[in-house]
Amino acid sequence: MAEFRMPSLGADMEAGTLVEWLKQVGDPVKHGDVIAVVETQKGAIEIEVFEDGVIENLLVSVGQTVPVGTALAFIRSAGALATPAVGAAKVPPRVAPSPVVPAPPRAGPAAPAPFAALKISPAARRLAADTGIDIGTVQGSGPEGAVVFVDVENAWRRMQAAPPAKAPPAPAKAPAKGIDLAAMRGAIAGAMARSKREIPHYYVQHMADLGPATEWLARTNANRPPEGRLVLAALIVKAVALAVRGLPEFNGFYRDGRFEPGDRVHVGSAIALRGGGLVAPAIHDADRLGLDDVMAKLRDLVNRVRAGRYRSSELTDPTVTLTNLGDRGADALLPIINPPQVAIVAAGTPARRPWLVGEAIVARPVLQLALAADHRASDGHRGAMLLADIARRLAEPAGL
Repeated sequence: MAEFRMPSLGADMEAGTLVEWLKQVGDPVKHGDVIAVVETQKGAIEIEVFEDGVIENLLVSVGQTVPVGTALAFIRSAGALATPAVGAAKVPPRVAPSPVVPAPPRAGPAAPAPFAALKISPAARRLAADTGIDIGTVQGSGPEGAVVFVDVENAWRRMQAAPPAKAPPAPAKAPAKGIDLAAMRGAIAGAMARSKREIPHYYVQHMADLGPATEWLARTNANRPPEGRLVLAALIVKAVALAVRGLPEFNGFYRDGRFEPGDRVHVGSAIALRGGGLVAPAIHDADRLGLDDVMAKLRDLVNRVRAGRYRSSELTDPTVTLTNLGDRGADALLPIINPPQVAIVAAGTPARRPWLVGEAIVARPVLQLALAADHRASDGHRGAMLLADIARRLAEPAGL
């Protein structure tokens, strides 16, 4: 019998609130299935299971807040026998699934039959409010036709893909409902304070010539539709992923007094939330992806993060982080390591600067790169090599 526990979704998380069960007792599950939605300071997060089996018990009720590491459910391994009645005393009692809450009646003619009353789960109602989805237009797939979380999510994605409608614009800079930005900033500040206190940081900076990258992007995007074009951020993600693959002491975790190198490269990409706040979900296996795939994953992450939607695995397993200021106007940033990782790369805003090309001084787009790394896992010489390798790869974009 395996325990499905409340995961730690970052060094700044201490507890989470269960807002929806997507699976019930008796349902089969397999590795990677999303079985619950948990709310933290970072929003509603889909929690994945990493066991194959059958849900045996649900131990936490919807709306309950529990610490990281608390058992949420028991999962019986595939092929194992169900727990016999005589042993029931040794197994925590099942928690009845949270009833689906009827939505407030909508204005208009009365429903023609008593079964026409709309039912919607609490998490689905919250997501509908966050995204502006009219729940009356959503086809429910839950019990008795109830609208559940995934139904609203699918409706939101269809709305994003549809041509722009003549709908009133959302209020500017309004934070997503359900995300307490003050609590998020407080949690981030606490984690960063611990990081600076406990991790021996060192910093290295390097200037990279972006001339070849910007020229290559212009040629590549010339005949592409807007939705298929690449941006510089995708090149930086790929360059960082390839560089840390070659210098593995920057890719992994420092835990229990020792460095654990990552066996894969998952680049956490820092994304700013509307209204404030920051999360850095992972682009998995970024070193193995083509640039178009990296670009697609970046777009998907930005859309879902700003809607308060991402998966637990995207927050728990980044092996290195990239924070990219893009066009925010600051030349450079000295970042703080996100524990238990051992390195974070920062990219400033590209700017035109005098640059020596051969014997001539010309104006070139230049990028300020910075590295913060853990001195227990690497040193400044290796850090300098890492930034130089990232710059070299950006100067050879066709090789990415």
